[in-house]
Amino acid sequence: MAERETICRKLSIRSPEVTLAFWVIKIAATTLGETGGDTVTMTLNWGYLAGTALFLAALVLLVSLQIAARRFHPFLYWATITASTTFGTTMADFADRSLGIGYTGGSSVLLVCLLATLGLWYWSLGSISVATVFTPKAEMFYWAAITFSQTLGTALGDWMADSTGLGYGGGALVFGTALAIVATAFFRTNISRVTLFWAAFNLTRPLGATVGDFLDKPVQDGGLALSRPLASAVIAIFILGCLLVLPQRAGSHPVQSG
Repeated sequence: MAERETICRKLSIRSPEVTLAFWVIKIAATTLGETGGDTVTMTLNWGYLAGTALFLAALVLLVSLQIAARRFHPFLYWATITASTTFGTTMADFADRSLGIGYTGGSSVLLVCLLATLGLWYWSLGSISVATVFTPKAEMFYWAAITFSQTLGTALGDWMADSTGLGYGGGALVFGTALAIVATAFFRTNISRVTLFWAAFNLTRPLGATVGDFLDKPVQDGGLALSRPLASAVIAIFILGCLLVLPQRAGSHPVQSG
């Protein structure tokens, strides 16, 4: 009976196994979210409010399809991740700039929202391990946490690049170093695998945000001034190539040690 339940849970998990390919695609998707979001709001002049509404609609649709799916679909999953990160980009920019909250205020509010979501998830289901995401309720918490994480990452990346004076390259170096520290802790310590997973997941977003800004922001602002649509297209092709070449299968997420 226990073996049958394990098999059923495995079949119900609709997110990919956490491997090196997962992290490569995740970082690329977060970078695409930054350049893609800026393409709509800035290059196409939709503005932050209209861009946020557009990507929110796409996110709601894709999350609904993801929850309704009976098994893991790589293209659907990563399309949903990309929608969450583009929505995170436009939402954070709308809050920080149009509403005047500022990078520090926006980052603080979003951090509280993320921690509250994770806390409510743990209180409701007893775990925030993504290995337990095989029910619609758990998946709702999962995507809510991801969306807040993506939005926080945008605000945090902008804060690091602009408010601290490090610039986009310096910000990317800081977040890349922090991600390397988390990876080292994973291989060399007994720190909770769940804690390390969420730490790494959250760090990939500001890393992607600063890399994306470095690619498309003007030279005088510390960027390379590359075409946003072109950069977005190249990154999207890279992600599609990874999905076609690198193995993608469901389950086998890190669980709480002990």
